[in-house]
Amino acid sequence: MVLTLNQKNVIWDNVLDEVKKQINDRHLFDSFIADTKIYKIEGNKMFISTGSKLSCQFLNSNDHYLEIIKNSLKKATETEYEITFISKDEIKENTKILSNEQKNTFFSSCSLNPKYTFDNFVVGPCNKEAVQASLLVASNPGVSFNPLFIYAKSGLGKTHLIHALGNYIRNLNPYKKVLYITTDAFIDEYIKFSRGEQQEDNLKDFLKNVDVLLVDDIQFLSEKVKTSEMFFNIFNTLVSNNKQIVLTSDRHPNELKGLEERLVSRFNMGLSVNIKNPDTSTLIEILKTKIESNGLDVKNFDEEGLSFLAENFSKNVRELEGALNRLLFYTINVKHVNKIDLNIIKESVKPMISSKDKSKLITEDRIIEVVGDYYHLTENQIKSKVRTSQIALARQICMYLCRSLVGTPYLKIGKIFGRDHSTVMTACEKVDLLLKTDSQLQSAINTLKKQLKS
Repeated sequence: MVLTLNQKNVIWDNVLDEVKKQINDRHLFDSFIADTKIYKIEGNKMFISTGSKLSCQFLNSNDHYLEIIKNSLKKATETEYEITFISKDEIKENTKILSNEQKNTFFSSCSLNPKYTFDNFVVGPCNKEAVQASLLVASNPGVSFNPLFIYAKSGLGKTHLIHALGNYIRNLNPYKKVLYITTDAFIDEYIKFSRGEQQEDNLKDFLKNVDVLLVDDIQFLSEKVKTSEMFFNIFNTLVSNNKQIVLTSDRHPNELKGLEERLVSRFNMGLSVNIKNPDTSTLIEILKTKIESNGLDVKNFDEEGLSFLAENFSKNVRELEGALNRLLFYTINVKHVNKIDLNIIKESVKPMISSKDKSKLITEDRIIEVVGDYYHLTENQIKSKVRTSQIALARQICMYLCRSLVGTPYLKIGKIFGRDHSTVMTACEKVDLLLKTDSQLQSAINTLKKQLKS
């Protein structure tokens, strides 16, 4: 089981409490043991950081205290670990060496983004399989699922996920050489070689020494014959040496055009996972996560308003984030309010809606008015409990148009017409179904839409 930083801290606090009970010399405990922490875990090996080199030397050489710590750890985890102590200074030195090794003229524009982690990646039905596969690979890179191939349309989170995977591995084992690159960057490096600006062997040697290679947007290798050939050779070398490769693309390997069949077959030899379009509930959770990351209280945002954003900016997460940024800017610079309701949200994103989508700004009141005029009914009749066929149909059409043209959440439509949201859903589904066969209803809906947009 992979432990989070918080879980590690809790375990080690329990270990220290137990050790303290067994060591009578409080001065010795405070000087050499009190400031130890779990640094990393590799299988049944646990590396413990110490406050100084002296503490490290003392604990590594003293079997008595080592045995007490091991037994306390076993009691806290019910697992027997082989313990090694390492000083903070030594960790810093090794990290510095690793950092210097990674500083290279190659791929200078590429680096892992520390902001992208598994902790702030919102998991839903659309991406659960991809997240699970990424965690398995991050926990044991090079062991299985090699390569891991993550594919999705633009803006659905595959770049976030590949960065999260890399950051997780680097946090778990800082000594592993994790390299994140874009395919464009790889092509650029190859062009430099072809112009004589780089030595091919140097680039190959650099990549062969990588433990984990993360490549974003591999579809851009299409039609790049010579570059693909070089990548093919590097791919084979890394995989044969149990080095992990993770690739992202906008489509499944079998749908990649302009790539040699042998390269596509290599991509298929591991595990391919898809990130699908997120559902409304997942998009709302993403919004809430983004709001909290901006230091704001989600409770100040109207739930219906968040539903409106999720339903009207659902093309991808980037589009949704853009709408949220527009909302935050609007509330800070225009409205200056703490409580953000549906009307404010609609006002804020109005400039983002293109001319072809301006119909989304048609109001619910306007729909009721136009439908009422068409069927010679009053607003009170449409909203009433009367179930005569014409009034019921007009009411259902109003609900359908509120949903399809304005994007009004079911919950709000229900409040407008004094019904629950399940009744609204049923009405919308009924109209949608009738439109497939009822030519008279089709004509009525088309006329109403023209009037509403005129």
